[in-house]
Amino acid sequence: MTSEELLNLRRQFHQIPEIGFQETKTQQLILDVLEPMIHEYWSIKLWRTGVIVYIKGSDPSQTLAYRTDIDGLPIEERSGIQEFVSKHSGMMHACGHDFHMTIALGVLSHFSAHRPTDNVLFVFQPAEEGPGGAKPMLEEGVLKEWWPDQIVALHIAPELPVGTVSTREGLLFANTSELFIDLKGKGGHAAYPHTARDMVVAASHFVTQLQTIVARNVNPLDAGVVTIGVIQGGTKQNIIAESARVEGTIRSLSIESMTEIKRRIEAMAKGIEASFECELTIDYGSNYCQVANHSELTQEYMTFAKRDADVAFVEAPAAMTGEDFGYFLEQIPGFMFWLGVDSPYGLHDARLNPNEDAIEKAVTHLTSYFTWKMKK
Repeated sequence: MTSEELLNLRRQFHQIPEIGFQETKTQQLILDVLEPMIHEYWSIKLWRTGVIVYIKGSDPSQTLAYRTDIDGLPIEERSGIQEFVSKHSGMMHACGHDFHMTIALGVLSHFSAHRPTDNVLFVFQPAEEGPGGAKPMLEEGVLKEWWPDQIVALHIAPELPVGTVSTREGLLFANTSELFIDLKGKGGHAAYPHTARDMVVAASHFVTQLQTIVARNVNPLDAGVVTIGVIQGGTKQNIIAESARVEGTIRSLSIESMTEIKRRIEAMAKGIEASFECELTIDYGSNYCQVANHSELTQEYMTFAKRDADVAFVEAPAAMTGEDFGYFLEQIPGFMFWLGVDSPYGLHDARLNPNEDAIEKAVTHLTSYFTWKMKK
């Protein structure tokens, strides 16, 4: 693909963000782009709203895979872009998946024009942002007949300059879990609080208690996060709230800390139930395992990246970011790396506007990497 074609494609994706397992327009656009590329040695399979493309090599000794996520986020865009702003109200590609898909299709276009010697698998995975597409895709065996020997993915990094790639051996992203808590008490008139069980007060106490978990229950040499992003409760200023809802996220750098954080949340919940005479239910929603890069392949990639004149390599610190690519890495050797896109606004920010110059650089870099791997 030319630079102009890549730019146009990214902008098309940006205009049609769709949430997990509802990416019907996105899936169709992927298929439309693929249609003129297809050869007789290609195979294409649909899985829910995702797309899997298998290219049989001319003299294969291995199967190399690249995974991209395809869903958007339920965020009202405020990027200031007018030319190609999201056409879907309340939805936005605020995590760079429009970039990820475009890069994948750019690399695919190269292997359409130049048949690879080894097999190549491209996985366009839905629902990364939730409820999670990687785990059910693997569980349902959709990749079984084309099982890869190695898998790679990238994620945009707004804080890094364009032309920069970054990763590390071992843990790159954290274990993550959603957190949804519902409290049920007894409503009543504000003038008669003794006849009610106030869930705004109960939820407030609970949220305050949750902040002690990382400070007092997680090993200080480890790391954890308990963030509450939503509190909902009540309908009017003079009505005591019968119910309340708390929503948040849990993140940890170890499975042991994740287990301990959840244990403490559940213990505190029982205390709130007793203290405020209410009922409390916990739903952990989507849980993502850590993204742990395989050491040998990551070392090999870092050596390649340091020698690639098209990019600058910097070693990455571990991050509390969550990504369901970790489920692929539990079963398939591989790694994920950051791609610099130089934006003043971060991931999941309604103002995110990555520098599009990063797209062509990533296509060139990944194409070179896969070609190099085939010659080893």
